[in-house]
Amino acid sequence: GSTAIAPKNFAVAMAMFNQQVGLQGLLKDGGKHFSGVDEALLKNIEACKNLAQITKSSLGPYGMNKLIVNHLGRHFVTSDTNTIVTELEVMHPAAKLIVMAAKSQDQESGDGTNLCVSFGGELLLRAEELLKEGIHANDVYKGYELARDKAMEFLNDQVAWSVDDLKSTEQLTKCVKTAISSKQLGCEGPLAKLVAEACVQVMPPIPSKFDVDNVRVTKVQGGNLNSSFVVEGMAIARRASGVEQYKEKAKVAIYAEALELGSTETKGTVLLESAEQLMNFTKGEEQKMEEMIRSIKEVGVDVVIAGGTISDMALHFLNKYKIFALKINSKFELRRVCRTVGATSIVRSGPPLPEECGYVESIKVEEMSSEPFTIIKTRDSKIATVVLRSASPNVLDELERAVDNAVNVVRCTTRDPRFVAGAGATEIELAHQLQQFGATVPGLDQYAVLKFAEALEVVPRILAENAGHSHVDAITALYAAHQNGEKSAGIDVDAGPVCNAVEKGILDHMETKRWAMRFTLDAVLTVLKVDQIIMAKQAGGPKGGGDGQRDDD
Repeated sequence: GSTAIAPKNFAVAMAMFNQQVGLQGLLKDGGKHFSGVDEALLKNIEACKNLAQITKSSLGPYGMNKLIVNHLGRHFVTSDTNTIVTELEVMHPAAKLIVMAAKSQDQESGDGTNLCVSFGGELLLRAEELLKEGIHANDVYKGYELARDKAMEFLNDQVAWSVDDLKSTEQLTKCVKTAISSKQLGCEGPLAKLVAEACVQVMPPIPSKFDVDNVRVTKVQGGNLNSSFVVEGMAIARRASGVEQYKEKAKVAIYAEALELGSTETKGTVLLESAEQLMNFTKGEEQKMEEMIRSIKEVGVDVVIAGGTISDMALHFLNKYKIFALKINSKFELRRVCRTVGATSIVRSGPPLPEECGYVESIKVEEMSSEPFTIIKTRDSKIATVVLRSASPNVLDELERAVDNAVNVVRCTTRDPRFVAGAGATEIELAHQLQQFGATVPGLDQYAVLKFAEALEVVPRILAENAGHSHVDAITALYAAHQNGEKSAGIDVDAGPVCNAVEKGILDHMETKRWAMRFTLDAVLTVLKVDQIIMAKQAGGPKGGGDGQRDDD
């Protein structure tokens, strides 16, 4: 047979061999690739370091706040790492790994996200030093793994204090104080007490079933932090719909939908022949409504909560029968109310069955700094609400985040009651022990183990820096103290270099630390394993105008 190629196929065949040489020939046009230590690995490390640089200055009690304006133009003033990395919308693939580690940390422990990001950046910074000295990435990888496993072992001997009674407000206050002071220095006294009080109220008989969702936060602008308080039950930021403002020891019916007579499904035409018929026509509607409300009252219900609008007519009869009416728009809030009062939400109109009713000790409308609130108190309430007062919305959001972190610390404590010394004491002690261990490791891994120990110094160093002390003096003083066997010597952010963290009540939850190290190392090791980045051309049509505004058409 002949081997002549038809002219059309010939062009295709030629195009295949005329492409650029190398990897570009493999990829679709517009694809990018970076390979090798210099291009890929160090670039990735650079990105992660930049991310850590941002969050670092927010670590600890004297951490700075960040002002972030997100793509919707909303302002955040916060030192909460989780909020920062979520709102930053990090695009770099390697830095994203660190962000994901921080998010996993937030889901697992709800606190310690800053340790995650800062420590990750520091580990990569140290790895970069080793790579530039010509040590292979795999040696760094092995050394880091070894150091991590050892650090986990050493961490077990660091326990400084354990909670033995989860129903004690004092002990829970001690647990959450450190978490709060790292977010809101100066407010940790009153705030820790509020959180502890709320957590004790909702603590179930089997503490490990503690649910974070049961501690709610309601924010009220105006007043100051000292006028915040805890409500047994819920505080809902709206007033009652009807005239009744206060009920006690009342049965509650909760309707999942609006209280109104809807129009019929079928379309119909009504022919009215006389004025009487017209009168009776509207009367029938009133009677139906009255019947419904009366039947609710006859079951003994004094409080009706609806998930939709309450029509004027319904409201009129609710007032007539002296029933407290409240409207709650949010579906989730309605579910929480159901849980609080122990009712089932009803999706039909008509009176509730006895077992569908809930019970409240009292429900009343109060005013705080001219904001109406409906406060629901129940007998053996499984929900507590912390009502926070402060001057500006930004401060309130920050307080809420601090409370959130604190409640998560309590949740972790219900699983594992052990605490280690805070203020960077644990990190330095681990570094100290890892340095001694590193000296015994054969081979090139040794360098990586020692660098891991050095990276642990990041916590006390930042704490000292953020508080305005010289970090060199502080770390030298800490090492000296730990050499003398003072295991709980940590940074004293107020007076100067060193203090006893346990005596000052600065305690970190041990499991939180452990998870932070695990997640960080997973991310760091993943970054170190990457030697090529291959990016396809971004899919999608032409990019929009400059600032993401609408285009001209």
